[in-house]
Amino acid sequence: MANKLKTYTILTLLVIGLVFLGIGCAEKNSGGSAPAQNISSEGAPVQEATASEAPQGTDASGEQSISVKGSDTILPLAQAEAEEFMNESSGKSVSVTGGGSGVGIAALIDGQVDIATASREINANETEAAKKNGINPVEHSIAYDGITAVVNPANPVSELTFDQLRGIYNGSISNWKEVGGEDKPIAVISRDSSSGTYKDFQKDVMLGDEYRPDALTQPATGGVVGEVSQNPNAIGYIGFAYIDNSIKALSLDKGNGSVTPTAESILNGAYPLSRALYFYTNGEPSGPTKEFIDFVLSEKGQNLVSEVGYIPLKK
Repeated sequence: MANKLKTYTILTLLVIGLVFLGIGCAEKNSGGSAPAQNISSEGAPVQEATASEAPQGTDASGEQSISVKGSDTILPLAQAEAEEFMNESSGKSVSVTGGGSGVGIAALIDGQVDIATASREINANETEAAKKNGINPVEHSIAYDGITAVVNPANPVSELTFDQLRGIYNGSISNWKEVGGEDKPIAVISRDSSSGTYKDFQKDVMLGDEYRPDALTQPATGGVVGEVSQNPNAIGYIGFAYIDNSIKALSLDKGNGSVTPTAESILNGAYPLSRALYFYTNGEPSGPTKEFIDFVLSEKGQNLVSEVGYIPLKK
């Protein structure tokens, strides 16, 4: 009996010792001084990278990233350029979003993007705000465009003077019969105020007049196209590349005769609402950002400009 008790005591002490030994090992591994490592099938430690460990200008996967944001007019072009650039440039990613020229420029001013896209020039207030933030906006022309007034294909009106177009948008003209059309009220569609197309139309067509209060504003060009295509009494304005069979582009007369928006009339400046499209960067671009802009300006990049529907800088 005494021998059995002695044996149980020894076994109990042995178990207690093993328990304390296990706790000590666990504390050592969880205390941070010697963390456990994951081991690969070959027996080598596996390093676990986190997003915070990635160098600046790369994403979590280690790719060099370029952020592009702004104009909805430029959006389809920027997306096409980004897709082709990534196909040719392994290890680089380009993120493209819209929101409007003003949104893109604001993001550049705040240091949130590498490239702001804009269908208008940056204004003095934006430039001043950028400089206060230590940002130096540099402009890059990438293509040409023409702001195009569009109506439903069922509308018999095919051309307008600038005075008529301004009258429609300031509210002094409210019926299509006043401009040679049918006796029907005009449904006016406009872009919202963050749009570069809105700003250019306001500057070149409205000439300081206010937009009519009953104009239906759309946050994106696709919304304008959708409204005009579904309403035979509607009128809107969009970038040249968005013209399709669901809408009809109007010829415009600024006093020198009516001009139809075409690639040729926009490129030679005969069309009165021709304009350039821009990328803006903080200072002269470098690294992946420069590589992307160089691609857009290359022969292949400018061919994409034509394919999307805009006008390249050079033929």
